[in-house]
Amino acid sequence: MSRDDGLPPLRDVVQAHDLAAKKSLGQNFLFDLNLTGRIARACGPLDDVTVVEVGPGPGGLTRALLMEGAKKVIAVERDERCLAALAEIERAYPDRLKIVAGDALETNWRELVADVQGPVRLCANLPYNIGTVLLVNWLESDPWPPWYERMVLMFQREVAERIVASPAERADYGRLGVLTGWRTKARILFDVPPSAFTPPPKVTSSIVELTPRSTPLACSGKILTAVTASAFNQRRKMLRQSLKGLSVNGKTIDALSLLKAAGIAETKRAEEVDVEGFVALARLAEEMTA
Repeated sequence: MSRDDGLPPLRDVVQAHDLAAKKSLGQNFLFDLNLTGRIARACGPLDDVTVVEVGPGPGGLTRALLMEGAKKVIAVERDERCLAALAEIERAYPDRLKIVAGDALETNWRELVADVQGPVRLCANLPYNIGTVLLVNWLESDPWPPWYERMVLMFQREVAERIVASPAERADYGRLGVLTGWRTKARILFDVPPSAFTPPPKVTSSIVELTPRSTPLACSGKILTAVTASAFNQRRKMLRQSLKGLSVNGKTIDALSLLKAAGIAETKRAEEVDVEGFVALARLAEEMTA
């Protein structure tokens, strides 16, 4: 990090507030200021940007975002033990940090940023145990374009690979890759080794950038999720079998009729269908159950 913010080292903050990372909350703290600074810079110039951060913990990335010039950071933290440490940062950066005590899974994001003037970006070292759930919620956000301009998020490497996968990477391509490719352009920026965390996880992590598409193909996110979940739940089977029992709007859809209408061979497997193909299936499924 390029400069000192005058606050104690993070290890001292954690010790002073007795903030041992909780496995139940998916916590792994980042103490490396050079690394948190690199993540903050991956968000791009922040001078006129409000950044929403999820799971700030003791505030390592929070401090980096503020030091890199974020106009304001809105930090959503479930762990009440961390609030006192975050309050110290708030005092060091008057009017630039807003601490929201609450569960990210229950947060109304549009309401949270309703009064924000200027662009909003998401940047977070997401708790491993809820990261994909949050991402899917943000991808299904309506209306579109969403309330965020860009997302820079940390995931386990294997999850990151699923997020950016296409049919060319069949082993990793699945529901998450379809949802991500439908509404965003996603790429892995860099990896973070286990040794960077306290406690160190057993896996490598990756920073993923997701930029919303201004005009994604039209379809219902909820129905696209249902179609892909059904298709990939039995990914080694042909679609005529894996889509049997697909239910949309409370009605069961005939798989063969759906595939024929979409122009997709019934003998294909889910991993062979691109994003456009799944969007077509979702649109037709909605029409057939309207």
